[in-house]
Amino acid sequence: MYAYLKALHIIFVVTWFAGMFYMPRLFIYNTEANTQPEAAKAVLQQQFGIMMKRLWYGITWPSAVITLCMGLSVLFTGNWYQALFEPAGRWLLVKLVFVLLLYIYHFTLHKIFKQQSNGIFRYTSQQLRIWNEVATIFLIAIVMLAVVKQSMSFVWGLAGLILFIILLMSAIKIYKIVRSKQ
Repeated sequence: MYAYLKALHIIFVVTWFAGMFYMPRLFIYNTEANTQPEAAKAVLQQQFGIMMKRLWYGITWPSAVITLCMGLSVLFTGNWYQALFEPAGRWLLVKLVFVLLLYIYHFTLHKIFKQQSNGIFRYTSQQLRIWNEVATIFLIAIVMLAVVKQSMSFVWGLAGLILFIILLMSAIKIYKIVRSKQ
């Protein structure tokens, strides 16, 4: 039973991340539609609104809820909760902190979704591009902790994550420069 619960947990983590990766892209496209002539803007934003609603409520939210349910079932069925505060289980505690932050990120996406659904565009497409990469940072951190577990040094893991963030932000900056030249 444990293996099936773990498999379902992983499947819904994947679909949840798919939604969190694509949703900010739709926010970006929806925001950039504001620069189009009024007729095109109306058509584009109507279509992006439909796509966002279907993705958010049809895939992303259900996957987030099922991920949480399956994650808790894996935690308790596998007796992982017993190791949380022991030295061998510190990786899991750190992972769960990242998971909590990931759910906070999910709620920020929900807030942006609701704003854009109401015609409120508080963020530029560049800000949304940066926000789009936050899910990638969480994915790297959570998967590394889940796979490498206690074999990873906290200091080296943190240093690697910071280096990855620097490289990611540099890539966004380079993309902006290249895009502005075109």
